[in-house]
Amino acid sequence: MSEGIIETLISELTQLPGIGRKTAQRLAFFILAMPPDKARSIAQAIIDVKDKAGFCRNCFNITESDLCVICRNDLRDKSRLCVVEEPANIIVIERTNAYNGLYHVLLGALSPIDGITPDKLKLDELVARVKGGSVSEVIVATNPNTKGEMTAQYIASLLKETLPALDVTVTRIAYGLPMGGDLEFADEVTLKKSLEGRRKM
Repeated sequence: MSEGIIETLISELTQLPGIGRKTAQRLAFFILAMPPDKARSIAQAIIDVKDKAGFCRNCFNITESDLCVICRNDLRDKSRLCVVEEPANIIVIERTNAYNGLYHVLLGALSPIDGITPDKLKLDELVARVKGGSVSEVIVATNPNTKGEMTAQYIASLLKETLPALDVTVTRIAYGLPMGGDLEFADEVTLKKSLEGRRKM
């Protein structure tokens, strides 16, 4: 067995978020001990997601087709649009079974110090969707941290300034979520309460 191969795997695994060297080392040796078909199955799943997955042309959720499964669902409430930072946030909200509207993924949050300005987010696309006329409520569900709050305030101002004639309510999910946290790590009960207690902006 080549030590170089294992070291390369460890090095590659440390590029994943939240994976330090010790965890990467444990994962590398776990993979080494796996049956070959199981390891190949994981490797193929990674290749497939890179080759086949893309962004929904409507909401920017992850999808294998032109439109994601949520945008294709005629039973969803098209009058409500929940704005989130990342596709992973949709999975968490869907698990609560407390929301049946559509989504809009920004693919990030405002952070001028990191070079993430409004033009880097899917804000023009959000305005265009709301301008379409069928949306009556925009629920801003950005993360309850500094970047998320800055983004939420920007969205509220943007919609009020660009679409003053439209009767659209902009709400923010309530602070059942801890400040400084991430939606991805919130439990379903807390997130459900946050959705139910959203407030007008």
